[in-house]
Amino acid sequence: MWFKLVVGLVTSVGTAVVMWLGATYALEGKMSVGTLLVFISYLGSLYGPVNAITYTASTLRQTAANAERVLEILDTPPDLRDSPDAQEISLRGHVRYEGVTFGYEPGRAVLKDVSLEARPGEVVAIVGPTGAGKTTLANLLLRFFDPWSGRVLVDGRDVRSLRLRSLRGQVAMVLQEPFIFGLTAAENIAYGRPDASRDEIAAAAVAANADGFVSRLPHGYDTVVGERGTTLSGGEKQRLSIARALLKDAPILILDEPTSALDARAEALLLDALNRLMAGRTTFIIAHRLSTIRQADRILVLDHGEIVEQGRHAELMARHGLYASLYRQQMEVTGHEPVTAA
Repeated sequence: MWFKLVVGLVTSVGTAVVMWLGATYALEGKMSVGTLLVFISYLGSLYGPVNAITYTASTLRQTAANAERVLEILDTPPDLRDSPDAQEISLRGHVRYEGVTFGYEPGRAVLKDVSLEARPGEVVAIVGPTGAGKTTLANLLLRFFDPWSGRVLVDGRDVRSLRLRSLRGQVAMVLQEPFIFGLTAAENIAYGRPDASRDEIAAAAVAANADGFVSRLPHGYDTVVGERGTTLSGGEKQRLSIARALLKDAPILILDEPTSALDARAEALLLDALNRLMAGRTTFIIAHRLSTIRQADRILVLDHGEIVEQGRHAELMARHGLYASLYRQQMEVTGHEPVTAA
């Protein structure tokens, strides 16, 4: 910054001195007015490149400082690493939480002695007020964090005994705000399986109800969709994310409020694709809008980090507890029954 100020000051002072001396010489007859104007024009042409060099140097210094901060982040060792005896595993999808307690801040538990089980192929929905700990359950399954106490097991193995790459490679996620990269539609679908063929990519898109809009893009599957999917609607981004999960073909699936930001029409298309995606997979649905969970095998209701109710939709409605209250509140807001796929 100081360098730019100095150059600006020198430029201004230099121009003022030249004009003063030139005007003096012109008045004394030592220089013509035309010569003075030509000299000032040449001087302006000189200062332009000097200012450009100054701006470029300042930009390079700022870029170097930013790059240094990025490299510091990249060089930061992860909080969680594979244990020396960590092993690879091929999962069937049997998930169990045993007495899990966890929090993000010391002394403030988000989950309190939570125990639950999901058998292979079972669809388990997790609902509850904001901050109840729904997403935290998924974070622990993927081992983004380790519990304070208790265990998270897959196929009877503690996730801490597994290689992180092996564990996370067998879990697919569809998030409320999916990760869409500045790549082509095909590359985004194949992000979890870069070796997939074009036929496999297209088949996944068809199953996700994404083939229609992808085919209408200017270059079809070879169209760059923009960073964060700027050229796509919310529903289209979600269906692209579902196609990615279908292609990955993982035995465990996590759906984190995938329909909460969609209108009824987009939601209906999405639910049809989600039903195909969930078939045969152990699925955890973290739900705010309850439209995707009425057919779930089991619904868990979290409140203040504890499971306060569990059962199927009809059973929980008959109990008139927290789930029934949340459901009625949603119906009052939307004014109709949630959309469900046939």
